[in-house]
Amino acid sequence: MEQEELQRAIEAILFAAGERVEISRLAAALEADEADIVAAADALANALSFERRGIRVLRLDAGYQMVSSGEMADVITKALETRKPPRLSASQLETLTIVAYYQPATKAMVEQIRGVDSSYSISALLNKKLIEEAGRLNVPGRPIQYRTTPDFLRTFSIASLEELPPIEKINFGEPVPEQQSTEVVQ
Repeated sequence: MEQEELQRAIEAILFAAGERVEISRLAAALEADEADIVAAADALANALSFERRGIRVLRLDAGYQMVSSGEMADVITKALETRKPPRLSASQLETLTIVAYYQPATKAMVEQIRGVDSSYSISALLNKKLIEEAGRLNVPGRPIQYRTTPDFLRTFSIASLEELPPIEKINFGEPVPEQQSTEVVQ
């Protein structure tokens, strides 16, 4: 199948799916190599973006999804009379950041870093489908572990977690180095 034909087929599949479709699934359905699928989908995404069309194709982990252009959010909202999704509170954003960087993360880990109870924030992020359960930790009490979802990637317009900006992580179980005083002694 030529690349133009692959692009048309990928566009149709992504439109009909309404959700992320794995590259392997596209390759199997179109009887093409995964490398050819990636090349065609990336070319389609670039073309839609270059032409400033009302839709975009986003790569999310090992798949692609068709979404509306961010530039069109106001007219879409106006036309469909939907409300804007609620913004994340500071505590929810802190909790989401910890889960994103330390995943899979437990509630206890989040609370240790934040220093406050995070039950409400975790519950709110689960309801917004930005995080999900990722099994249980094999320690006494078997606490639930959490990880980010494809909705997290789509919401923040990133293809994978590798695109998150680097941070200085806390090493659990190691002593925290003491900070040196910055006082000037005369």
